[in-house]
Order: sequence, then C-alpha cells, then structure tokens
Amino acid sequence: MPDLILRQDKDHIARLVLNSPTNYNALSVEMIEALTAQLDSIARDDGVRVVVLAASGKAFCAGHDLRQMQAARDGGDGGGAAFADLFNSCARMMQMIPALPQPVIAEVQGIATAAGCQLVASCDMAVAAEGARFGVNGVNIGLFCSTPMVALTRAIPPKAAFEMLVTGEFIDAARAHQLGLVNRVVAPEVLTEAAMQMAAAIAAKLPQAIRLGKRAFHDQLRLGLAEAYATAGTTMCQNILLPDTAEGMAAFLEKRRPSWS
Repeated sequence: MPDLILRQDKDHIARLVLNSPTNYNALSVEMIEALTAQLDSIARDDGVRVVVLAASGKAFCAGHDLRQMQAARDGGDGGGAAFADLFNSCARMMQMIPALPQPVIAEVQGIATAAGCQLVASCDMAVAAEGARFGVNGVNIGLFCSTPMVALTRAIPPKAAFEMLVTGEFIDAARAHQLGLVNRVVAPEVLTEAAMQMAAAIAAKLPQAIRLGKRAFHDQLRLGLAEAYATAGTTMCQNILLPDTAEGMAAFLEKRRPSWS
C-alpha cells in the first residue's frame, strides 16, 4: 500500500502531498491518522519554516470517505461510536493546522468538498488552480456539513458560508478568491510553482518572527479590541528583543543584508 502522505523537504519548506487519488484523497480514518502524524512531527521540527499541503491526482480532497462511513453502520450501535471518533479525530487534526508554528499553504486543484473544503479553510493561506471548485455539499445527501462549517465561517463571510452550507452548491476559484477562501488563483500548470514561490518568500524571513507572529495572529482573532492590542503588544516586545531582530533593524538602517544566526 503506498504512503498516504508523501513528504518532500526542500529549502526549509515541507511539502505534504495527500496521496490517495483513487478515492479523491478522501479523509479516511487512515488518512487523518497519517496527516496528524506528519503535522505533529513538523510542529517539533525547527528546520521547517513553511508547510505546503498539496494532493495527487485530479482532486485536492473529496471530504470524508463515505464508503468507510457507511461500513461503520454495521456496528452494534449503528456506527455511533465510530462516527464520534472520526469527527473528533478530524477536528483535532484541523485544529493542529492553525496551532502549528509554521504557516501552512493549501495548494488546491480539482475539487475541495465538505471536509476537504474544511481543510482548505483551516490553512493559513491557499493557492488554487483555475478550474478548482469548493463546496460544503453534504446537505445534498442529507448530512449538513456542521464540522466543516466551523472552519469555513472563520474564513469567509457568514452569509456566504451559510448559502454554501444550505444549498450544497459549489463555488469556483474566482468566487473563492473574492470571498477570501483562497489568496491567489493561477493557471493549473503553474500551481505548484506558485505555491512554492509563496512558501519561499515566507521561508526567507526570520523564522522566530514568523512563529511569534502566527501565534499572535490566531490568538488576537478571538479577542476583543483592547485584549487584542495587549496580546499583540506583548508579542511585539518579545519579537523586538530578539538578537536577530536587532540585527535586522541595524542592517536596514545601514543598507545591507542582515546576518541572521
């Protein structure tokens, strides 16, 4: 059985590739476990500065594995325990992405549906190919996408999210860009190049500043205005006292490249 996640490391960038194209990279129990393990490893890897989350085949991710879910109904409780475990483990994995010290960029082709759309929404940034489509279409089979809703409503305006959730209709890459679900839309043939260029631009920055900044970014989103400024101010003080930041400021004033450790 091939590895469900392929990892490629280059120039401080870890590129994780969902590798189950025959079922459109569905988030099976095994896929969630594999991706969770990789994210856990990367969280403890100081050599990784940016993560790109990509996928093999025609689709980015078609959401949960419906065949596996239907098979779980054969359990004595009708699948109740299995479904609870599945949604809880998926929720933990999704929450690992914003909590990861490194920025995460989704590289999206084909479709990103249901929990696959949730995966895109959970990433810090996203680059999509022209022709990519996004949907939380569980309602079409009688299952409202309640867990994907959590990430989606934090990525795009609530009314737009609700429309997607209750109609089950897909949006194209241009609309996803307009709503803020993706940062850039590019031609399919340059998708990987565009995602890696974005990652390289981030990887070139001071890693400690990016890590402090990402944590503060997500922390302040949950706070009121005064608390957000207090949190951001504490982070700014921590950041400016770093020796490498002092060197960066001196280099700027002296019109030279910084010599970071």
